[in-house]
Amino acid sequence: MGAAMRRIHVGNALSAFGLGFTVPYLYVYVAQVRGLGAMTAGLVLAVFAVAALIVLPFAGRTIVRRGPLPVLLVALVTAAIGALGLGLSSGAATVLLSATALGAGQAVMQPALATMIVDCSTMENRSRAFATQFFLQNLGLGVGGLIGGHLVDPTEAGSFTLLFAIEAVMFLLLVVVMATARMPRAPRLEGAPAQSAKGSWKQLLGNRAMVQLCVLGFVLFFACYGQFESGLSAYGVEAAGISTSALGTALAANTLVIVVAQFAVLRFVERRKRSRVIASVGLIWAVAWAVAGYAGLGNGSQTMATAAFISTYALFGLGEAMLSPTLAPLVADLSPTGMAGQYNSAFALVKQLALAVGPAVGGPLGASLHAPYIVIFLLFSLGITVLAARLGRQLTDVQNQPSAVRSRVVAQGGAAAGQASAHA
Repeated sequence: MGAAMRRIHVGNALSAFGLGFTVPYLYVYVAQVRGLGAMTAGLVLAVFAVAALIVLPFAGRTIVRRGPLPVLLVALVTAAIGALGLGLSSGAATVLLSATALGAGQAVMQPALATMIVDCSTMENRSRAFATQFFLQNLGLGVGGLIGGHLVDPTEAGSFTLLFAIEAVMFLLLVVVMATARMPRAPRLEGAPAQSAKGSWKQLLGNRAMVQLCVLGFVLFFACYGQFESGLSAYGVEAAGISTSALGTALAANTLVIVVAQFAVLRFVERRKRSRVIASVGLIWAVAWAVAGYAGLGNGSQTMATAAFISTYALFGLGEAMLSPTLAPLVADLSPTGMAGQYNSAFALVKQLALAVGPAVGGPLGASLHAPYIVIFLLFSLGITVLAARLGRQLTDVQNQPSAVRSRVVAQGGAAAGQASAHA
């Protein structure tokens, strides 16, 4: 790793650590501690998604024009202001405004950091770089949530103010870390006429492989991340009789599997076609939904149901560990020179749409229509496998399996290696 990449990874860990302090307790803080009610708390959570959907279409073009570092610094300062505002707000209006700032800043951080990873990596080490990012994000969220849970006191508003202040400090500390980073000069489209935002989106939509990847990404995030804290948790409580403590254990098992398995899985993933890795994740998640079906619809004991439900979250974690070194590098390899920011923002927008629609659809289904809920999302998981196979036919050899192309180039050697490299 170069110095710039080390700073990027430190930044990912710091931002995740700060978010881990507050995200699990946001609903309780707004609804109960500030006494603003469940409606306002629900609006705050919705504002995060809406703010992201508003800013992400513009973030990509700005990253392409200005570079990812200035955009990241603005996003961090905005998020810090929003976090501190949430900690000090006592009225509904100021809480919603602060949540808007925090949500917008947090959303723009993702494509900006992803583009910086692309600029600081090569095709050879990009998968490992994104796997490290995902590992540190989950580690930071887990550690932040654990420490925050010991610091917070639901009867004392000041303890929540402290949490939000710590989150703001993490963002500002990241500003200092990244502002002094010496980033490599990113490739730009030299001599090409400046494109309008409409033109750049038209170019992206003309890339069939990228469009198919976005469709696949929507299904991935809708069928997994969009269900974690909504439909799947409601199904566990209502159908499987899972206690809140067991639900927390299931979430911890998900994070633990990611942290423990990430780099072991990376070795497996790097030697295989990306489309087949994604297809395998669909099959693993189909098994996870079948296990969840046993937990809620089977006739086993409560202990067996709880163990099955925890295993469901663990299997989801295994799939996530396989996707982290696969999806983001594939987005980068599909983007034309100098357009990584636009493509990263587009994929982040797809993710936010899935995370907004997923809970709205899965929540009511998981709480009341237990059997249809399991069947529908099991079929969605199998659909991931089908979509991944179709995507594989749109990818070139170097996009689908960079390691195999490098191996052939090295094996040929000499002038033939140079020709193969140029062709790739």
